[in-house]
Amino acid sequence: MKLNAGLDLAYCTNVHRGENWTETFAALDRHVLPVRRRVAPDRSYAIGLRLGQRAAAELAQPGTLADFQRWLEKHDCYVFTINGFPYGSFHGTRVKEQVYAPDWSTPERVAYTRQLFELLVQLTPPGAAASVSTVPASFKAFVAAEPARRQAIFKNLTACGLAIAELAAKSGRDLHLGLEPEPLCLFETSAETVEFFSAWRASDRAAAGLQRHVGVNYDCCHLGVEFESATAALDRLTAADIRLSKLHLSSALRVRPDATGRAALAAFVEPVYLHQVVVGTGHEVRRRYVDLPDALADPTPSAPDDEWRVHFHVPLHASPGAPLGDTRDHLIEALDWLKTHPGSCTHLEMETYTWEVLPPALRLPIEDQLVREYAWTLDALAQRGLADPSLAAQCAKQAGS
Repeated sequence: MKLNAGLDLAYCTNVHRGENWTETFAALDRHVLPVRRRVAPDRSYAIGLRLGQRAAAELAQPGTLADFQRWLEKHDCYVFTINGFPYGSFHGTRVKEQVYAPDWSTPERVAYTRQLFELLVQLTPPGAAASVSTVPASFKAFVAAEPARRQAIFKNLTACGLAIAELAAKSGRDLHLGLEPEPLCLFETSAETVEFFSAWRASDRAAAGLQRHVGVNYDCCHLGVEFESATAALDRLTAADIRLSKLHLSSALRVRPDATGRAALAAFVEPVYLHQVVVGTGHEVRRRYVDLPDALADPTPSAPDDEWRVHFHVPLHASPGAPLGDTRDHLIEALDWLKTHPGSCTHLEMETYTWEVLPPALRLPIEDQLVREYAWTLDALAQRGLADPSLAAQCAKQAGS
């Protein structure tokens, strides 16, 4: 939905199952519309669409696309961003490190991303900016095993960026791709992100001219897991002339790794997603684990001031409860930064995709959870002058009903 200062806000529909277009559309019809009626019944409603490769190819069929356009118009909804991170299956099966495949060294990732932008040109309201979020180039282990991937990644990003720029010029739209730093990926910290973009731009003269069309999707969960200051990280990215394509409003687990904390984390071990663990204190990182079971199995003693931060997206509206904490402080700091840097990023998306694998105590009915996340987010934005307080109050009332 449209907010103050030119902001658009949506929740990411990757929380719902849907690998082909029939399943994806059924989830929109079943879940998005009830949430829309409770959150924004009297205004145009934004959708943060998740489309895997199969669903995107099916939606691109002219008749199917026309049907969806009519559905959007009928229900006064619009799409301004697509999550193009997971290429294939994302629910109900082992995803883990395969969520990064195919990576940006492959032609498949380029073709898929280009198709998402071609769809956005047909779905986004006239004159509106449109974004796609994507993987942070590759998984570190993939590139370590095949170092030649790095140059292929640079080449493919340039080719895709040029295609986005051409489509933007042809359509008259502001189109931008956001690579999403994530723990244990080719670039995970803000410093590594700057290094990656600098190396890419140095690799090809054409890449240096794509700042408007290829930037970063800043996921607050991921950078919070890395023990970063949101203010310092966002300042570092913008100082390096890296566009903030989208801001993912998200929160991670944090805990002291004593016996009580480790026992509590056992409830978050699950077979679908990768839950990287970063160990540190303050803003200093000591070590990293690829997945939560690896961290729990390591007999290495923890230092007295160690904290574990776990890449497990938890609801925005509620703490997981002692002894567990969350990284909402990083998200709040990012919103404070956004208030003082108007126009730096206008695409906001709530992304708590883990609903199906949350421990039962944290799992509300999905529509109730989404409405409460909207209520928390709109209140936080209204406190900073970025949303209408009456909209926040209306949503809060619905969240309590």
